[in-house]
Amino acid sequence: MLKKGPAVIGATCLTSALLLSGCGLFQSDKAAEEIDPPQDVTFVNDEAGANSNTTAAKKTESEKSDTAKADQASSTVMRELYLIDKNGYVVAQTLPLPKSESTAKQALEYLVQGGPVSEILPNGFRAVLPADTTVNVDIKKDGTAIADFSNEFKNYKKEDEQKIVQSVTWTLTQFSSIDKVKLRINGHELKEMPVGGTPISDDLSRKDGINLETAGVNDLTATHPLTVYYLAENEDSEYYVPVTKRIDNSEKDDVTAAINELAKGPSKVSGLLTDFSEDVKLVSKPKIKDGRVTLDFNQSIFGSADEKTKMISSEVLNSIVLTLTEQPDIKGVSVKVNGKSELVNEKGEKLTEPVSRPSQVNTGSF
Repeated sequence: MLKKGPAVIGATCLTSALLLSGCGLFQSDKAAEEIDPPQDVTFVNDEAGANSNTTAAKKTESEKSDTAKADQASSTVMRELYLIDKNGYVVAQTLPLPKSESTAKQALEYLVQGGPVSEILPNGFRAVLPADTTVNVDIKKDGTAIADFSNEFKNYKKEDEQKIVQSVTWTLTQFSSIDKVKLRINGHELKEMPVGGTPISDDLSRKDGINLETAGVNDLTATHPLTVYYLAENEDSEYYVPVTKRIDNSEKDDVTAAINELAKGPSKVSGLLTDFSEDVKLVSKPKIKDGRVTLDFNQSIFGSADEKTKMISSEVLNSIVLTLTEQPDIKGVSVKVNGKSELVNEKGEKLTEPVSRPSQVNTGSF
């Protein structure tokens, strides 16, 4: 069972979705096509005939269901919406939105409280933008998205101020055409947020971080941000939460620093979870080549229950890949133990190829 803070914990059964290029499991219902009633009805009294009719009816229902699913898949697209979870963290949930030409604008509209997201909002999550807020998005050739909100944007609680900035920034930068974000209200660019006065940089980006953890940091200028992924639980499901920590500028190897933070685990008061053993360490310096980083761990990467099978848990592997692929020069991760590539995933498959980041995060499949 997963435990809060730095602890050794057993693997639970998450899927190995990170070995795939993308996925999407949240589906909305759509009415199946009506089938005209039969003109001629024959009643058959024998048992064989009854079974035949029952089988035919089941087949018809199955065909209708398949048709509905196909129609739903063709009319929706999976998008990451950065919502607020029960612990107050800004977290991506990948949900099906109707296909639209204005994809960036639509994604922000689904962040509005009481808006269309209400019909698909996962349990334990809430939207971040004030009710009735409207928005336009203009994407420049240099990769800057200008999000221009209506006056209703100001109607938020002060404690949500940074979360709104982070949610808008990370939701928009999921699109390959957007690297940076500017905020406006009725055409006027914001230099600070209107309620609490949080300063806004000229070009908001993922480099500014998310779910910022600054406890114990005395001089921000002597540190730099580093985002790692921990776990959280919601009823019967688990999902990944990005947390941006401050790393001393004397640390030049962000890959090693990220692994150390994962092994250390989240703070005990964070409400977040880990599947890492605090004894996990790299036995050699990470090697980065052609967008792939190779990591060589000690045997603690297995966890005590998996050392004999040489299995790495999905939670550990997913956290590593999500964390390291936030760094711009890393697209895939290869894992070794004491110099040997003998690891298997929870399906028993050998991890012989680099593991890449999924196209969407927290789809409900892991």
